[in-house]
Amino acid sequence: MIKICIKPLSVNEAFQGRKFKTPKYKAYEKHTLLLLPSKITLPPPPYRIDFEFGLSSSLSDWDNPIKPTQDIICKKYGINDKLISEGNVKKIKVKKGEEYFRFKIDSA
Repeated sequence: MIKICIKPLSVNEAFQGRKFKTPKYKAYEKHTLLLLPSKITLPPPPYRIDFEFGLSSSLSDWDNPIKPTQDIICKKYGINDKLISEGNVKKIKVKKGEEYFRFKIDSA
């Protein structure tokens, strides 16, 4: 799995109203795009994506960081997310300041 040391942004923080990106999302997207490896080897679609989110708040929902993080990964590697047919998500409690996400893309 690829590990990115950045606090995952929740979908609640990512969008205003229906589909307008918040300034916080725009900053997160820019920073995350720079942290992601420039290239990864992608298997043939359909894809399965595995996420592990290291979150410091026990109040964080396990599913909130999926959409913003997945959209940024898809943007970076030119993936159409409609080709993702399967996923697995794990939430890990970490200390504040040690937040991260990990991901892995395989064939479904």
